[in-house]
Amino acid sequence: MVTRLPRPRAALLFLAALMALLAAPPPAWPHATATGLAVVTVDGADLDYRLTLLLGELPEEAARSLAAAADGDQAAAAAAAAMLRERAAFAADGAACRPGRVRIQGSRVGDGRVMLTLSLTCPSAPGRLRITDDFAALFGPHYRTILSLRTPAATQELVFQEGERERTVDLAQGGERDFAGFLWMGMEHVLTGYDHLLFLAALLIGSSGLGSVLAVVTAFTVAHSVTLSLATLGLAAISPAIVEPAIAASIVWVAAENLLAPPGPRRWLVAFLFGLVHGFGFASALQELDLAGWALVPALVGFNLGVEAGQGTAILLAAPVLLWLRRSPRRPLLARTASLGVAAIGTVWLAERLLAGWAS
Repeated sequence: MVTRLPRPRAALLFLAALMALLAAPPPAWPHATATGLAVVTVDGADLDYRLTLLLGELPEEAARSLAAAADGDQAAAAAAAAMLRERAAFAADGAACRPGRVRIQGSRVGDGRVMLTLSLTCPSAPGRLRITDDFAALFGPHYRTILSLRTPAATQELVFQEGERERTVDLAQGGERDFAGFLWMGMEHVLTGYDHLLFLAALLIGSSGLGSVLAVVTAFTVAHSVTLSLATLGLAAISPAIVEPAIAASIVWVAAENLLAPPGPRRWLVAFLFGLVHGFGFASALQELDLAGWALVPALVGFNLGVEAGQGTAILLAAPVLLWLRRSPRRPLLARTASLGVAAIGTVWLAERLLAGWAS
């Protein structure tokens, strides 16, 4: 015999499970992807390779080891250095470049980023550079690196992914643009950016109908597109030490508004104002590549379109739950319960990011 839970209790358990998924997604979902952002600078026979990773996207063991290395654990740092020298390899005109010093640095704003830098020396200034970027055995088969290759003459963007872990580049030719890579990067940034998703969820929970949803989503989209563009183009800048806590605070604010006062017709204005803050958060991913000039155009357009596609996907996936919530006779109780969960998670993130900022 199957025992059925009373509907209110079942609904609350469902919402609790949904909030748990948002707050603590498992580290290794099937086909989950992680994206590293790399910059390679060529200066004569000297190369500099810088890789930025988001620990929350990596398998648990790899994330734990890199976090320990960034915190100064000597054994973990040595292991990370050996890993980087082995997995990132370069050859100039067929002759291997010699890896040298490795530096490992953690983020100072509590966003879980780690930067690994490798210096290399080639036998001569490369005309053709073979690049091997293969971290699949450590970070999963679907891991990809978006790499910006810089020489005094040109900048090229390349994607290293499943089935394509090695590329040979003719440095005398013009730059290559990988629009699709930036498109996917934007989608992944949203769909794995749980703070952005939770903020959007809080906005949608408090929306009263389709018109309200469209107004809120449009305002949020326009706002974050504006600051994403301004920040990426270098026309506006706010320190991540301010942006990251502000994003967490926006989650708490909107959830608290759901709890304390019915959202009014100007909810779109709240979405717009906080969307400006979230845009700076989106821009941080592209800024790691330090792009300039024409290289910014496909990167910015592709990434922004990817962000919008990811946001649209998230809304479509949430639509059945929102429709069920709207039609439920217990909507006020369920909406308040969900908002309380969102507020609690946002408060934890806010405290963590403030503490990380003060510690730095």
